[in-house]
Amino acid sequence: MTILLLSIFFILLLLRVPIAISLALSTMVVLWQIDFNMTMVPQRIFTALDSFPMMAIPGFVLAGVLLARGGISKYLIEALKSWVGHLPGGLSVVTILACMIFAAISGSSPATAAAIGSIMIPAMVNAGYDKKYSMGLVAAGGTLGILIPPSIPLIIYGITAEVSIGKLFMAGVIPGVLLGGVLIASAIFYAKKNGYKSERKATWDERRKSSLKAIWGAFLPFLILGSIYSGVVTPTESAVIAVFYGIIVSAFIYRELHFRDIRPIIIESINITAMIFLIIGAASLFGLYLTNAQIPHEIGAWISESNVNKWVFILLVNLLLFVLGMFLEAVSIILITLPILLPMLVHFDINLLHFAIIMTINMELGMITPPVGLNLFVVSGISKEKLGDVVRGVIPFIFLMILVLAIVVFFPQLSLWLTEKMD
Repeated sequence: MTILLLSIFFILLLLRVPIAISLALSTMVVLWQIDFNMTMVPQRIFTALDSFPMMAIPGFVLAGVLLARGGISKYLIEALKSWVGHLPGGLSVVTILACMIFAAISGSSPATAAAIGSIMIPAMVNAGYDKKYSMGLVAAGGTLGILIPPSIPLIIYGITAEVSIGKLFMAGVIPGVLLGGVLIASAIFYAKKNGYKSERKATWDERRKSSLKAIWGAFLPFLILGSIYSGVVTPTESAVIAVFYGIIVSAFIYRELHFRDIRPIIIESINITAMIFLIIGAASLFGLYLTNAQIPHEIGAWISESNVNKWVFILLVNLLLFVLGMFLEAVSIILITLPILLPMLVHFDINLLHFAIIMTINMELGMITPPVGLNLFVVSGISKEKLGDVVRGVIPFIFLMILVLAIVVFFPQLSLWLTEKMD
């Protein structure tokens, strides 16, 4: 039955049926075949979505769309350019720093790539940067959106594994900064190697003015994360705060959000949220089948009886997640694989917070690996270039991210040090 389910699922994917529908249909066919009580199907979907922490997802999605359209990302980039634009590879450094800041607001990789790429790709090309490199840099930098907190995949992981979402967010801080630092170092090296010109060094007065203009947007990550870690609000409540703060800043301080913009912002947010929630509902049916067939229990028993050690297991899981990332979206992978992997993680005594970051970096790789890496399509759409050109530009960054993944795997304290400080 499991082979039948997977066969139907991949056939539907090859026919370009959306992931959520493919997963739901294949699971329902198999449940029907085993005479399962089908009246439980809608109940299961509703139960999966009837969760207070899940409400953080539409909140952060709406906040990300608001900030991209309300001028906040534009003013952040101008301020960063005034401070580091004169360095070797200044514009590429600005791109990564802007991605890191926007990631700490939106929680979404495609949203980060879209918001920063629409401004920085034309700017880099006009400054003489190779366009393939510029597109690859934005696609890779955009992946920071799901590692640096807040993060939509980490929210899903926390709900599925019943782990503190606040601690998951904290676990992503140091690895996120590490990945951002590696990308910045590579950008400086690449710029020196190719002799790219730097921006004019801004005066102190220009820096002061641009920083004062951007301070409203730069304060938002501290508001979101500070309110969560201080225990004042939950992640869900912080998402609502981010939305209201974004509206106030965009409409009344920057005055770039107008009444006519509300409809397209809401439509875009609903489309993204509906896609994520449909996948969650479909994956809950898949989880229902797994539980009914006792597959996690069987796999856990097999691992217990085998001679596979912890490091071989981690290597195999990373390979599995990398391959799945080429074909599936991050939320789908977490919801499909995590219920199966949890018994094994317990068996090998692998910290769930540490594994969450390992899994998230693999999801980041999935965002920039063909054939269905979401950031590749976002950057291709922004730059109006062929997908193949974006892929060629992003290949060096895939190797850099694999290097960071290896560092995070072998040094768990990078993920756990800050979470231990919360106890």
